[in-house]
Amino acid sequence: MSENVVHLHKPTAPPTDGTTPTVLTVVPDAPPARPVPLWVRSGRAVKTAVTHETTRTTVRAVARHASYTFNGGRIVARRTWDGRTGSRYERMIRAAEAAGNLEAAEEWEERLQRFRAARHHRRMDLLHSPVEAAKGVVVGAGMSVGVLVALGVVMAINTGHVGDVITPLSATIDFIALLIRIVQIVWGPALTIGPFLALLALWSVGRKQHAAPAWALPANIRSGEGEPITPSIVVKALRDLGVPALARAIKEMGDAGASMLGPITIAGCGVEVDVTLPSGVSTNEVQNKRRKLAENLTRHEHEVFITIPQAARTVRLWVADSGALDEPIGPSPLVTDDTMTADYAKGKAPWGQDLRGDAAALSLYQRHLLITGLSNQGKTVALRSLALWLSLDRSVQFLMGDLKGVGDWAMFDGLATTLIQGPTDEHVIQVTEMVEGAVDEMNRRIQAPPGTTFPPLIVLVDEAQVAFMCPAKDADKRPYGGAKANSRYFMAVRKIHNQGRAVNVLMWQGTQDPTNENLPKLVREGAHTRASLALGTESQARMALGDKAVDGGAAPNLLRPGLDRGTLVVASDGITIPAGQSSITVRTHYIDDDAATAITDRAKALRDGVTTLHAIDRGAEHDPLADIAAVVGDAPRVRTKDVLARLATRNPDAYGGWSFIDLKRVLDDAGAEPYKSDGVMVVARDRVARALANRDIDGSASTDG
Repeated sequence: MSENVVHLHKPTAPPTDGTTPTVLTVVPDAPPARPVPLWVRSGRAVKTAVTHETTRTTVRAVARHASYTFNGGRIVARRTWDGRTGSRYERMIRAAEAAGNLEAAEEWEERLQRFRAARHHRRMDLLHSPVEAAKGVVVGAGMSVGVLVALGVVMAINTGHVGDVITPLSATIDFIALLIRIVQIVWGPALTIGPFLALLALWSVGRKQHAAPAWALPANIRSGEGEPITPSIVVKALRDLGVPALARAIKEMGDAGASMLGPITIAGCGVEVDVTLPSGVSTNEVQNKRRKLAENLTRHEHEVFITIPQAARTVRLWVADSGALDEPIGPSPLVTDDTMTADYAKGKAPWGQDLRGDAAALSLYQRHLLITGLSNQGKTVALRSLALWLSLDRSVQFLMGDLKGVGDWAMFDGLATTLIQGPTDEHVIQVTEMVEGAVDEMNRRIQAPPGTTFPPLIVLVDEAQVAFMCPAKDADKRPYGGAKANSRYFMAVRKIHNQGRAVNVLMWQGTQDPTNENLPKLVREGAHTRASLALGTESQARMALGDKAVDGGAAPNLLRPGLDRGTLVVASDGITIPAGQSSITVRTHYIDDDAATAITDRAKALRDGVTTLHAIDRGAEHDPLADIAAVVGDAPRVRTKDVLARLATRNPDAYGGWSFIDLKRVLDDAGAEPYKSDGVMVVARDRVARALANRDIDGSASTDG
């Protein structure tokens, strides 16, 4: 027995004397713990076994293969039924009617009538086939016996033995007996093995169609990673998109929605298919569910693009191979081909690849350019690659302002006529005056005699939002930044947008995070080529590319910041865009600083030498002859019209209105007269240098205020 335990308890009622005595009570000790019943332990074991990974794998395998066999039988039965009846034709008729295609419905109706007529003819033939078969057997047997006897007679005549007359007939009878014996031997095992072979065939059909519950399929199939895009997958993805009218229409279609799809074609690193939506479903309902559609197709959102082709009520789906868009596209031809040159008027810049994997080239001829996007997405590299290609055309002139000022454009020193680099208000003032100088050059070209041709002048401003948001004002209280009529930078850009294209003065701008404050509406809409990298919102996408492009499917706001660096959406007539689309997605080549420097070195070798200005001196005293020497630089000779253009850029106030007569007057007075070379008037560097040296020796330096 167990020992008793003594417990202290207070009495239930206090004593009459007012004290609270302690009462000792003796209670027996608790009984010993009972053993766990066997059925409880068995339940725990069963639970452990069920949750064990090996058990779950086994259960999935059994369910999967059983479903393959059962559903394979259903598939075969359905195919057999379709082949023996007109149900297939009836489904296609209902689908055509649901899609509103009456011509297709009539065509399927005619096919159904032909099928029924042919089936009726076959059934009528079956009524007469037994008699015809019996007649055929009798006639055939009689002819066969006659042939065998005739053959035996020939053999008997040849051998001289009368018994050979029946030799062919007896050999034939022996052969038939052998076949019967073989059938008797094989028939038993065939009856035993046949059902297993039939089940194996049904299992094979089910396995190929993955005809099993999703939870029972192998992990690689359940995840859908790399799953090929088939019509059934596309229709199922559309059906489960969450658009009630679309799901209802697919359910009512006899072909389960297959008639909605055009051909699925290989397009680069993915596939493309046009989907004709049923009545009552708009294209934007599908566009607005891009993420869900991508997930239904077992893809990530960035691997599915939805555009609107010309056909009414149609969306075009481009679905990338899983992971294909995360692979690099390779180096630029500018880097790999050191013999490449450019042609501003007829050529196209090799910019990258489209989603199909085809080369994406952009024409820059007489097109203003705007590239925008979030910070650190590859905007400067994308803009710079276009300038690098164009620099290989020796006729192109550059005026450059880099308002970031970290050296991204330093390789154009000695190639650009003006290169201003820096983020301060003073740099904005310098860039503004540079753009205003380009306006003066544009006006001079416009006033030239009709038929005069001018070299391309590219006015490039990177990080242009710094200029638009600059608070500085000039001496007349006119702001450099802003978007009002008195804003100097804004008005200069607008003037070039309005008239510069006609005389090959073009404005290129790169800007971050577009808003109405840092990228005014009139400036956005003045660009012929608009491109955007990753953006944050749809409203920014509309600012960057315009409403038409976004309504047509352009969605730079759906690009992944950081992951899709260098991928941009382009709206321009200068690049080949698939018919019916308003934009194209381009994955640009990456050209690093070292490769860019090598390209500009090749470009400099094509030219006579360019003196790059790093500041604009406006309103200061100037020396025309010294300025001419500066703009001529190290080139042996420079065309007079190029000298005039460089002077106007160097000091627009002093030289913006100069003509050839003014230039000739200064050079004639100094003894450095221009002359003809290959039929073109040029200014010689040696003559100008000698004139300067002689003037300094004589102490005759003069200043023309």
